[in-house]
Amino acid sequence: MLAKMMLNGANVLLFDEPTNHLDLESITALNNGLIDFDGTILFTSHDHQFIQTIANRIIEITPNGIIDRVMSYDEYLESEEIQALRKSMYPEEV
Repeated sequence: MLAKMMLNGANVLLFDEPTNHLDLESITALNNGLIDFDGTILFTSHDHQFIQTIANRIIEITPNGIIDRVMSYDEYLESEEIQALRKSMYPEEV
């Protein structure tokens, strides 16, 4: 179905945990296909490598607003500015 959508000229793909239940070969093929995709991809994932290779903009939804940055996932995680912002956006009593 994914290949059909990509061939039909879709310009937006929406994924929820797309690498769950895939073997390594399938994840690699999906990664390669999405890297070459010219449209917009909106996804959630717990797969660090998948996020790092596909995402070029990180949008984090917090209880007190959103954090929206154009950067790689590793840059997002390592940024001291982002860490301070995240600390202020999450309530202390969780």
